[in-house]
Amino acid sequence: MIHVVATIDVVEGKRSEFLSAFHRLMPLVHAEQGCVAYVPTVDVSTEITKVPPRHDVVVVVEKWESLEALKSHLNAAHMADFRQANGQLIKAISIQVTEQA
Repeated sequence: MIHVVATIDVVEGKRSEFLSAFHRLMPLVHAEQGCVAYVPTVDVSTEITKVPPRHDVVVVVEKWESLEALKSHLNAAHMADFRQANGQLIKAISIQVTEQA
């Protein structure tokens, strides 16, 4: 099992627009072979973290059956279409890939 944490810095004030587009993409990703989970999340204001929420960040939590499934996802036509249509909303992306230890 492969786990992915993708931190996406969106253009200031564009998080809602990005999330709307992302939610339209989700059914296509969920239908991919090997997709176990693919969920956008946003920071929650809480006394646990002691840091202010990041209002222009989306963290995508993913789980894939294999590294091959993840690679196939990254090369899927609908992902290329999403990047092309929404790239102007994204400032930076950081991706961390892990496996259970």
